[in-house]
Amino acid sequence: MTQYVLTLSCPDRPGIVAAVSGVLAERDCNIVESQQFGDRGTGRFFLRTQFDAPEGLGEGALTEAFTALGPEFALDWHLYDRAVPTRVLILVSKYGHCLNDLLYRHRSGLLGIDVVAVASNHPDMRPLTQSYGIDYHHLPVSAKNRAAQEAEILALVEHYQADLVVLARYMQILTDDLCAKLPGRIMNIHHSFLPSFKGAKPYHQAYERGVKLIGATAHYVTPHLDEGPIIEQEVARVDHTHGPDELMAVGRDMECLALARAVRWQAEHRVLINADRTVVLR
Repeated sequence: MTQYVLTLSCPDRPGIVAAVSGVLAERDCNIVESQQFGDRGTGRFFLRTQFDAPEGLGEGALTEAFTALGPEFALDWHLYDRAVPTRVLILVSKYGHCLNDLLYRHRSGLLGIDVVAVASNHPDMRPLTQSYGIDYHHLPVSAKNRAAQEAEILALVEHYQADLVVLARYMQILTDDLCAKLPGRIMNIHHSFLPSFKGAKPYHQAYERGVKLIGATAHYVTPHLDEGPIIEQEVARVDHTHGPDELMAVGRDMECLALARAVRWQAEHRVLINADRTVVLR
């Protein structure tokens, strides 16, 4: 028996769930989990179905069935074997808390991912990464070599066959060209509760405004800085006694939590992009 996850989106109309369930029932598949959402604003329908397929029913037969069904409902669909983990390339700079958290959760089997390598514009995180037995690549970057450095990142994505690139406090702005080549495949953790306090030093901005809540935001990376579809957010209450350093200390924990949840949901194929937003089917 093999367990699969089917995700799809399409224009909303009657009969979608019945058609999908029918395809699975006709092939003796057993649905073990299913979530759906119809967005009245965009008129789009979203579905995630997890099911057991009987022995002898291969992925090819399922692909053929859903390919045949696709035109009737204008389906944008994907089929995943749950036994195949999401391959992740992590980018990091000098702050190691999110990297350390992801590596620990990965080794503990809590994320459903395979961290294939870590790359950084600094050498600082090499000892931590290699202590987990994971390849580390130092890729220095400056205004003069940015295009060449991003070409090296893309080469790593191809070499390791990475499904997802996670920016675990990677303090560099990716070019529009790189974002365009990996749409929906780059995830960032921003140390602020977006859309407030974009860009650099958001904790200092929060301190200057005297906010009582601070947060962290995991989102997809697009050419528009800190404006990609939001996947997950975490918040904490603070007060006038918290200076910028204290806010940063509180923020580190929130960043780890928000990013870990977003990565796990991505690995479980629960996140579907809905224009400038996401649908997270949990």
